[in-house]
Amino acid sequence: MVFGFYRRVACALRISAMIGASLCAGPLASEVKYDVLSFDQLDGWEDDDHAAAFETFLNTCKDMKGVDWKAVCAYAQSGPDPREFFELLFRPVVMDDGKEALFTGYFEPELEGSLTRTPRYRFPVYKMPPEARQNRPWLTRREILESGVMDGRGLVIAYVDDPVELFFLQIQGSGRIRLSDGGTVRVGYRGSNGHNYRSIGQELVRQGIYQPHQVSAEVIKNWVRRNPEPGQELLYHNDSYVFFREVTKVPSDKGPLGAMNRSITTMRTVAIDPSFVRLGSPVWIEKDGKEPLRRLMVAQDTGSAIKGAQRADVFFGTGDEAGRKAGTLRDPGRLVVLMPIQRAYALLPESAI
Repeated sequence: MVFGFYRRVACALRISAMIGASLCAGPLASEVKYDVLSFDQLDGWEDDDHAAAFETFLNTCKDMKGVDWKAVCAYAQSGPDPREFFELLFRPVVMDDGKEALFTGYFEPELEGSLTRTPRYRFPVYKMPPEARQNRPWLTRREILESGVMDGRGLVIAYVDDPVELFFLQIQGSGRIRLSDGGTVRVGYRGSNGHNYRSIGQELVRQGIYQPHQVSAEVIKNWVRRNPEPGQELLYHNDSYVFFREVTKVPSDKGPLGAMNRSITTMRTVAIDPSFVRLGSPVWIEKDGKEPLRRLMVAQDTGSAIKGAQRADVFFGTGDEAGRKAGTLRDPGRLVVLMPIQRAYALLPESAI
């Protein structure tokens, strides 16, 4: 009875909007299935480092809104045992939107660059022009780079030496630029031109150049470099274009800023679709494949290619090695969201409570 009451209160207060999936009337309610689990149904739960996940959770918990989340975060600040904290205040929930689970990886790239244009460093990393914010969608990638609309307007943060690496910097959404004078500029996502992301890997498969299992970030980069003209056309296939901002407040030993404007944590942060998973939520990852992963992470980031209830992007860290690991990850599995108890049980039909 008490959980039936919570369900009615959740609908009355529109709590559903906070978790990104409707608990009340609306198309999403009929399209998404929810299964509330117990912690002993999570494969490998007892073996994880819950303290590491708890520390990552604390980094963004204080920014979360809602009465129940504020209560959860207030208790977190009291220094509870990490595993007991999660088991006491949360319930694992599997959301099924009819799409297969897919785990990929992302990282913070490091590029070589300069604050001034030179024969080597001639590819600009742009700030966002005001008209790109006001007009949605704005110009396509091709139009931005070929029309001269960005020239002479003070919109360049830095110049880099490789347009392919710059393209992948836009996919990652943040990165570091090592300057020729020894300094470093850190950049973060500012916004986009409003066009939908189109996968150039899928386009290579469509053209019959590679099979799906052959495609990775390194394979795409090497193909574009070997084939400059068709390679440029391949990059133009993605109409989406990302603009950056200079990030000066993040120490070099911390991860880049995620969607919650806080540093994210290597192998403890995932990017999710906020239409389904609330930013800041703990999520249990059961990634299969050659190197299975069972780990408690925190949903602290988003990505233009991350769509669906069972879609997640694992943050691998900074630099080339992290990039190699992230670029080869494409595995099935299961994503389980840890929700505060009231929210979890509000998802169940009253007949199941």
